[in-house]
Amino acid sequence: MFANRFTSVVDACSLAGTLRRNLLLTLAEAEFFRLRWSIRILDETERAIERILVNRGAADPREHARRARVKMAKEFDEALVSDFEALIPACKSLPDPNDAHIVAAALKTQASIIVTENLRHFPRDVLDPLNLECKSADAFIADTLTLDIGRGVASLRTMRERLKKPSIGADDLLLKMEADGLSETVDVLRPHMRSL
Repeated sequence: MFANRFTSVVDACSLAGTLRRNLLLTLAEAEFFRLRWSIRILDETERAIERILVNRGAADPREHARRARVKMAKEFDEALVSDFEALIPACKSLPDPNDAHIVAAALKTQASIIVTENLRHFPRDVLDPLNLECKSADAFIADTLTLDIGRGVASLRTMRERLKKPSIGADDLLLKMEADGLSETVDVLRPHMRSL
């Protein structure tokens, strides 16, 4: 365990896709960082998962999305942030005021990073004075792995080995990551593929 683990609020758009979600949750489970989210982020994640599954023509997308959300909330019950609403007015200068709840949750938990795919919604001129940084899931995962590459690769190997439907080899996992836009993460992992 890292005594100086940092705290990160992860936005719904980074949790919606299965692979990004698995990578982020695996690193949180391995205690690389303290994961935080709110009920609203979980609500948005559930709706986004459902939309993805509907677009893929999956059977019973609503139930699948609900189960994914319940499992996340159960496995990471300490991640839930509440009582941050009073901080929302201080975050209204964002390009999209609907994202203020994410910054407020980050402030409440003294998070250092917001993980999101909507980087333009969280400009530096707004976040810097709040001592917050914004990163894409790809940049965040890549940076987090470099904190302890041996432990990181071992954690992701365990994640890969848990995948049974279908099982996946290390080379195919890296190809899936590349296809999902996780190029920085792949660059960090490629030299360690034999251990992955």
